[in-house]
Amino acid sequence: MIAANFFTKEQKKQIRDAIARAELNTSGEIRLHVDNHCRIDVLDCAASWFRTLKMHKTELRNGVLFYLAVKDRKFAIIGDAGINAVTPGNFWDNIKEEMLAYFKEDQFTEGLIRGIDMAGEQLQAHFPCQSDDKNELPDEISFGK
Repeated sequence: MIAANFFTKEQKKQIRDAIARAELNTSGEIRLHVDNHCRIDVLDCAASWFRTLKMHKTELRNGVLFYLAVKDRKFAIIGDAGINAVTPGNFWDNIKEEMLAYFKEDQFTEGLIRGIDMAGEQLQAHFPCQSDDKNELPDEISFGK
């Protein structure tokens, strides 16, 4: 199975809806990138895609990337400088642990939605939606080759 076909059409919609819902009350931005393989350190892969997707270009530097390498069964969460400055040091690890419990049961959609919800709560707490807020990045899932 290739990355683009890892989720069903309905699962992709559920994930996009979770991203839109999480971003509803925040100026923060959340994306999901799904790859087939990550042959180097998973955080390095995620950081590379963070830059490729221009997530570091948000005005408040409050983007969050969920990265999943499906064939290698690796995942990471990367937050930009703005969100990292206001969340506890173990924040991303806590989300990863919650997600991992779902992933171990092959419930990838549910795990991602839970992680997205958790990230959205922190984004809302620290970066509430402003009257002039605009969606700076697409909510669509991006896929590698």
